[in-house]
Amino acid sequence: QVQLVESGGGLVQAGGSLRLSCAASGRTFRINSYGMGWFRQAPGKEREFVVAISRSGGTTVYADSVKGRFTISRDNAKNTVYLQMNSLKPEDTAIYYCAASVRGYSTNYEGYAYWGQGTQVTVSS
Repeated sequence: QVQLVESGGGLVQAGGSLRLSCAASGRTFRINSYGMGWFRQAPGKEREFVVAISRSGGTTVYADSVKGRFTISRDNAKNTVYLQMNSLKPEDTAIYYCAASVRGYSTNYEGYAYWGQGTQVTVSS
């Protein structure tokens, strides 16, 4: 059974930083076979794309709203993906989800087959 487990969320003041982790588990599930992405969903809003990374890590795609502030990385040996979030703003408040795509990487949530349960990020002003 495939599991993606996010951690690292919390409450932070505007301008602060958080580092999210997404650890994958499953007897044969290795993230190096998947493109990985982070999405977020704020209350009353649709799930939105944040960032994606290719299988090798050589290609990344960021939403304009987080470009220059967030950095995605992956450690295939640890079967883990990270999201470093700096200069956080109140509008970054949301539940953050990591996801795995067999198609490589995608900005569309429909391209992802596996999802974590999410971790709450709250940025106070």
